[in-house]
Amino acid sequence: MGEIEDDNLGCGGEGETKVQISIKTIGPFPPSLLNVPSRIQVQELRKLIGGNAHLPTEQLSIILRGNVLHDNKNGKEEFVQLKNGDSLIVAVKPKPPVKHIGDGLDEDDDEEDLKFQLPQLTSGWKRMLFSFLRDKLRLPDMLLMAIFSVSLKGWAIIVMWFILAPVAHRWDLGPLYILATGFAIIFLNLGKRQQGDMSAYSIFNEDFRELPGTLNADRLDRDIRAGQF
Repeated sequence: MGEIEDDNLGCGGEGETKVQISIKTIGPFPPSLLNVPSRIQVQELRKLIGGNAHLPTEQLSIILRGNVLHDNKNGKEEFVQLKNGDSLIVAVKPKPPVKHIGDGLDEDDDEEDLKFQLPQLTSGWKRMLFSFLRDKLRLPDMLLMAIFSVSLKGWAIIVMWFILAPVAHRWDLGPLYILATGFAIIFLNLGKRQQGDMSAYSIFNEDFRELPGTLNADRLDRDIRAGQF
């Protein structure tokens, strides 16, 4: 078993505690010892192992205590806390087969595209909440999409609605509360027309002008008189 010493780790500051770990690579590779800082970035650890064993860094899969280590999670770089005597299992993932030009879309790519992902500029607390809901509670992607599509203002309104609903029920105003909610949703989603835009309803337009191609009684009468029916 060979021992590898590394004193130039970018993530290990001066005076940081170092530990000795054993590296066991699957395949015809001898086990080795490696001295690294106790807290190290997964990406740096991957580069160190790949560089010393002359293995392709991007194809390495590192396993510690039964868990696969990832370089980042939800856009944040991952660190790992190592103990003296820890054993890492390293495997080299085989290269994927070459795709044929006429194969069309790959099924794995389609499944990846269908998964809900947060935008790159999402705040940290949203990423933590997303990670908790997806990894711990294992909520489906459709539900995650619905949750994160609503703004904070929208969630505040929803919470207030549920708080006020029992009050309306206590005062026997439940039906009026539901009707008022429906009208509020309609009016809040009407939108605003730009200057010069015409409404689909002629009553809202100047001189009751209709949109081109509108089908009404006058249009039917003209078509009948013109012999188009």
